[in-house]
Amino acid sequence: MDRISIVVPCFNEEESIPLFYKKIKEIMEGINAEFELMFVDDGSSDKTLDVIKEYQKKDEIIKFISFSRNFGKEAAMYAGLKESTGDYVAIMDVDLQDPPELLKEMYETLLTKEYDCVATKRKTRKGEPIIRSMFARLFYKIINGMSKTEIVSGARDYRLMTRQMVDSILELAEYNRFSKGIFSWVGFKTKWIAYDNIKRAKGKSKWNFWKLFVYSINGITAFSTVPLVLSALMGILFCLLAFIMIIFIIIKTCIYGDPVSGWPSTICVILFVSGVQLFFLGVIGQYISKAYLEIKNRPIYIVKEKSKKQENKS
Repeated sequence: MDRISIVVPCFNEEESIPLFYKKIKEIMEGINAEFELMFVDDGSSDKTLDVIKEYQKKDEIIKFISFSRNFGKEAAMYAGLKESTGDYVAIMDVDLQDPPELLKEMYETLLTKEYDCVATKRKTRKGEPIIRSMFARLFYKIINGMSKTEIVSGARDYRLMTRQMVDSILELAEYNRFSKGIFSWVGFKTKWIAYDNIKRAKGKSKWNFWKLFVYSINGITAFSTVPLVLSALMGILFCLLAFIMIIFIIIKTCIYGDPVSGWPSTICVILFVSGVQLFFLGVIGQYISKAYLEIKNRPIYIVKEKSKKQENKS
């Protein structure tokens, strides 16, 4: 019988876990497979780990990993995939924004052997702040315009993958992770299921605008070098403009003399060019910082505690 591992990243989700557990157990009863529930506590400051441990005592399919601090969802997903033992592995949010009802359809699709992955995306962003939705759509347009790796608009981390695809993802042990890009980059045939946006069952989202903005920058720099090309092109453009202006000034001086004028416009040009230079220095700095973090070869996460069954196996 196939085993399905469900990786569930958690960060301060003590209220959501009971609702999620009740729902996922109902779904499991309708699927002919063995299950492994892999909770990853991402350094929660509430009672998330305590709640997981209580359920783990009652249900042997539950396993958990607890980080020494908050390393982020990307690290939690990677850790869950690495520790999972299933023939098929799913990633699912604990807040029930990823509908567990789709799991049966996803599994049955993979059983046909036509696909290696069944992934989900949102049809609409109904219920999400307008500004956040606008910037999200803009991000997908920008990154798909810059990158050769397609990032599907509205894509969720919720997906069910074959063991072969999971092993391929784990080979990309890079420190700066952008899983939506990694899932696409490794290839494999993927079927997409679209569904309407669902509000959180409990609690508040841990993703504010600033975190999403930084995450989007990480995604662009991880899967595109176009910003570096743009900085080089802008440099060439301004050199050409400077050369043209020098010729223009020489000719004007020879014909009309050299009256002192145009100081305000000169200052504006200087400020504009300086701003462009600083902006692209920041872009280059982003790439250098990513390379710096990779070279240091720090671990993606540090495990403070594991469920006992995992410790015996490792």
